[in-house]
Amino acid sequence: MLVLTALLAIAAAPVVQDQRDDFQWRGRIAAGKTLEIIGVNGSIDARAGSGEVSVTAVKGARRSDPDDVKIEVVEHAGGVTICAVYPSRRDRENECAAGGKGRNDTRNNDTYVNWTIRVPEGVRFAGRTVNGEVTARGLTAPAEAHSVNGSVTLETTSWGEATTVNGSIDARLGRASWNGDLEFSTVNGSITIDLPDSPDLEVDASTVNGSMNTDFPLTIRGRWGPRRMSGTIGQGGRSLSLSSVNGNMSLRRTR
Repeated sequence: MLVLTALLAIAAAPVVQDQRDDFQWRGRIAAGKTLEIIGVNGSIDARAGSGEVSVTAVKGARRSDPDDVKIEVVEHAGGVTICAVYPSRRDRENECAAGGKGRNDTRNNDTYVNWTIRVPEGVRFAGRTVNGEVTARGLTAPAEAHSVNGSVTLETTSWGEATTVNGSIDARLGRASWNGDLEFSTVNGSITIDLPDSPDLEVDASTVNGSMNTDFPLTIRGRWGPRRMSGTIGQGGRSLSLSSVNGNMSLRRTR
């Protein structure tokens, strides 16, 4: 898990004294490998592209010096990870590492980094931030999107998962052919998942303050209530977990 010790009160895009195109990276990533973007403050916007992967980062700040935040590129067997790395403390070194396993203590640095990404066909995508929205549209491979303070939008012809704490999740999956479990979770926000017709799933969904509905016939497993939905769609098999505290939940047939 990415260790991110950040002041959650810092806005994703504060009133800035400086903003510019600070980083550009282009390169080829093989289909099936992953492009991973890791930020702390700022939004992530990924869209479909062609040919090479394209990554642009724009930095800005209200009181901190944006030049103190470095953009690091780590190439590894699973693909490429690109991080916004904040100045390290004397006792703990910040680092960029694949799979969200790095460390990033902002030390009250209010610099934000907004990312714009183009993802070619077949390349997996993972976007992670703390304060900011994550948007991934038109993708063609498995994808994941994670925030803490920000809504998440995920659209792929394959499958994916998303989490946040303060924000809604809106996902459109083109296939229901994953192995293992998929998770969509938030605390304050709604969850809407669009799925292809006739999926085979084991669904476990719950909310505390909200309603639930599904377009798919559901064979109930255990107790059924207005705030819990647990059962089998189709032949079952794959697991889909949805959870919120304050928000509605919907499983919709792709229109």
